[in-house]
Amino acid sequence: MRLALAQLNPRVGDLARNAAMVVDALRAARAQGADHALTPELVLTGAPPRDLLLDDGFVDDAAAALRTVVERSPHDLTAYVGTVVRAPARTPGHPGLYNALAVVRGGRVVGTVHKRLLPAYDVFHEPRWFVAGAGGTALHDGVGALVCEDLWDLGYPVQPGAELVAAGARVLACAAASPFRWDAYDLRVAHAARQGVPVAYANLVGGQDELVFDGGSFVTDATGRVTHRLPFFEEAVETFDLDAPADPAPAPPPREALGFGALVTGVRDFARKNGVRRAVLGLSGGVDSALVACVAREALGGANVLGVAMPTRFNDPRSTADALALGAALGIAVEVFPVEALAGEASRALGPWLDGLGAARAGDTTHENVQARVRAMVLLAAINRTGGMLLNTSNKTELALGYGTLHGDLAGTLAVIGDLTKPEVYALARWYDAGRGVIPPYVLARPPSAELREGQVDPFDYPVVAPRVEALVQGEAVEGWSGDDRTSTERSVRMAEHKRWQGGVVLKLSGRSFGSGRMMPVTRTR
Repeated sequence: MRLALAQLNPRVGDLARNAAMVVDALRAARAQGADHALTPELVLTGAPPRDLLLDDGFVDDAAAALRTVVERSPHDLTAYVGTVVRAPARTPGHPGLYNALAVVRGGRVVGTVHKRLLPAYDVFHEPRWFVAGAGGTALHDGVGALVCEDLWDLGYPVQPGAELVAAGARVLACAAASPFRWDAYDLRVAHAARQGVPVAYANLVGGQDELVFDGGSFVTDATGRVTHRLPFFEEAVETFDLDAPADPAPAPPPREALGFGALVTGVRDFARKNGVRRAVLGLSGGVDSALVACVAREALGGANVLGVAMPTRFNDPRSTADALALGAALGIAVEVFPVEALAGEASRALGPWLDGLGAARAGDTTHENVQARVRAMVLLAAINRTGGMLLNTSNKTELALGYGTLHGDLAGTLAVIGDLTKPEVYALARWYDAGRGVIPPYVLARPPSAELREGQVDPFDYPVVAPRVEALVQGEAVEGWSGDDRTSTERSVRMAEHKRWQGGVVLKLSGRSFGSGRMMPVTRTR
C-alpha cells in the first residue's frame, strides 16, 4: 500500500486557495505513485475556523470548495480531505456540523468520516460548533480513517481506533490539526503506537492566531516504531510504501530547536496571513528582547525588522551598545531614540496633578510607568511611520506576576515569548546563539533589569520563582512551597488578570498559556 501524507498550511476562511492547495497536493501524491493520500483535519476551512462556522454561507462555501477538490483531484487516487459537513439534525443555536473527512475517489465522495471525540479542554471548544459522529465508519481498501482526537484513546469509553482495527483495518489514517506544545509529538506517537497496526498521521502545519501547528506528520509500524516522519514547521507531500521494511526514523530535533521553530512559524504566519510585512520591537539590551529580535529576523528577514533602543539616564551604556551590536549581527536596523527628555517632560507635566493626589511617595512607581509608556508611544510612532506590527517582548513569568506596565512594556500585537518562562527564554537564546555568536555576552550574563530607576534589578530569583509560577498556571502541585510566599504569589497572579486580558496574542507553546485556553475571570476572590 502506497500512502501519501500531505502536510499543508491552509488559511482560515480562504476556501478557494485551500481547495487549490489540496488539489495540487493530491496531484503531487499521485505523481509519486500514491494509492491513498491523507490531508490534515479541517484543511479546507483552515483550523480552527471557530465562529466562522456559525455563518451558513461559510459552510455552503466549504461544500463548494469540496466539490472543486472532487472534480479536479486524480480519479485513481483515494483521498481523505478534512472539511465540515452538516449533520442531519440541527438544534436551535447550534450550527449542527460534523468535523469530517470526505473520502474522495473517481470524481465523487464515496464516504464520509465523522469525528466522534470532540475535545472541550484547553484551546479546544469543539462542542460549540460540532456534533459527535455516531461511528460505524466503513473501511476503504483496509484503511480505517480517524480525525485527530479519535486516535487519543486513553480515558474515553469510546475508542474508535480499536473499533476500526477490530473491524479489519490494516492501517489507520489519522487526519489531525494538533497544535504544538512541548510534549505534543511524543503524545501523538504514543497514541499511535498503542493501536497494534500501522498508523499514518497527517498533521497541519503553520500559524493561526495564538496556535502553531508543527507538522511532524509520521508513520508508525505495527510495533509502534516511527518509520517515517515529515519535517517540522514545513509543508510537504511524501509517499510511503507501508508494506516495505523500513528503518526507524531519526529522533526529532531537540526541545530548543522545536520551541524556536514554533516561535518563528507563529510570527511568520501571523504576519503573512494578516498582510503584514514588517515588525518593530523595543530592543533594550536584555535577553527577552534579544530573543524576540532573533525570532523576528528568522521569521520576516532582517530587512523587515526594526529595533528601537530608548535609553534614559538609568540605562547602563552597555545596554544600548549591545542592542546596536545585536542588530548588526542579525542584519536588522536599530535606531537609538533617547527618551530621557520626553519622559522628563511628561513627568513634570503630570507632577503637580499627581502630587496633588498624594501619589508622589516612597515606593511610588508612577514615574517608572511614565518611562515605559513613553517608550510605547515611541514604538507606536515607529509603526505609524514604517507600517507593520509591534512585537511584545514580555515573558510568561512577568505576565503571570503582572510585572509590566499596562499600555507600556505590555503593549504589542503579538506576545512572541509570552508562553516562555524566564529560564526558557535563556535556554532558547543560548541555543540560538551557539555557533552563531550573535548575542553579545553581556546580554546573557547581566542581571535582569527594567532599568527604570537607579540600580534597579528584577525582584525575583527566576530559577526558583519561574517554575513555581508556571506550576500554578498549569494547575500542578508544587512540593515544599507553602505559607505566605505561596499566598503572595497566587495573589500576584490573580491581580494581574486584567493586564493579560488587555495584552496581545500570546503564541502558545505549553500545555496552558495565557489565551483562549485559560478563561479566568478578571473579578474573582480565589
